[in-house]
Amino acid sequence: MADPLRAVIAELRCDVRAVRARDPAAEGVSAVQILAAWPGVQALLAHRLASRLFAAGWRFPARMIALVSRAITGIEIHPAARIGPGLFIDHGMGVVIGETAELGADVTIYQGVTLGGTGFATGKRHPTVHDDVIVGSGAKLLGPIVVGRGAKVGANTVVIHDVPPESTVVGIPGRPVRVEGRRPDGPGADWAHLPDPIADAISGLARRVERLEAMQQPGSSLAPDMPPAVAGPVTLGGPSPAGG
Repeated sequence: MADPLRAVIAELRCDVRAVRARDPAAEGVSAVQILAAWPGVQALLAHRLASRLFAAGWRFPARMIALVSRAITGIEIHPAARIGPGLFIDHGMGVVIGETAELGADVTIYQGVTLGGTGFATGKRHPTVHDDVIVGSGAKLLGPIVVGRGAKVGANTVVIHDVPPESTVVGIPGRPVRVEGRRPDGPGADWAHLPDPIADAISGLARRVERLEAMQQPGSSLAPDMPPAVAGPVTLGGPSPAGG
């Protein structure tokens, strides 16, 4: 009996340390207040109980505990999900962690994050998140992908491919914009790997349009040896929709 009690106390201390280390709002707050008023901590406590019951074959009580926890905290964690020590769920409303999800140690998750599956596949169908990963608000990690140690996932990013360790991923779909603190380089460093790929693509199109317009200017060094095209009216077949 003493060993399980010590294990529970160790888990509670780990939860409190994680909150104090990663939540500025917890500065000067007692451990009792953190346990009583932090939904992320409460969801973890409920999950540990539900997980043990689920593993022991008590599936219905485990699901009921998860259901009550979701109603109280706004955080849904499947009883079969495997969660390592030091998980910090900040605010947590709308967080969903699926059945076959696996989280390592010291992971940080913000509100609205989904660790979900895709389609109706069976078996391993949810993400594996390694140690020290930070997942920003609203991010969606979908499918049996692997998020490497120390990676950061930007807010509202949709991740459907593996994430390299020590990288930063943004966008829809998520693509790395930092690997080990630096932008990716080499042949694969196209516009999609930049911090704002959509803005960069639009900028590139604007430069191309400017170049094409310059080619149409008489006397331009970029102009071809032919007169500029003259735009004429476009005639479509059939009667005019305006009538007449």
